[in-house]
Amino acid sequence: MDENYLTLDNLVVYQQTREYSRQAWQIYERLRWQQKKIIGDQMITSVDSVGANTAEGYGRFHYLDKIKFYYNARGSLLESKHWIELFYERKIVNQAELNKMIKLQSEILLKLNLLIQSQYKRKTQS
Repeated sequence: MDENYLTLDNLVVYQQTREYSRQAWQIYERLRWQQKKIIGDQMITSVDSVGANTAEGYGRFHYLDKIKFYYNARGSLLESKHWIELFYERKIVNQAELNKMIKLQSEILLKLNLLIQSQYKRKTQS
């Protein structure tokens, strides 16, 4: 393998999506059964989708395929923001937990946008 090749596991945004999933799971695990079924399952699905779509996009060859999955990751990230904010409004998470998740969401959003921009740049250079 080319020594300059960046593996998925070394991609910072992917590492952040995995941390985001870990934090969300800690919240999910303490929910009551009814909370899990009403909003918890939707929250954890959207959170996990951020990393899954980032990984799938990274594994694609064509820049348009990559962009499509990075857009899906970004959409799931924003959906998960909605759920986390509802958790806060409903007093399921506290201010510190909300702040931690929002900070990580912002960092991931920035890096996903940079990935998308880099693929558009790659398109114009080819």
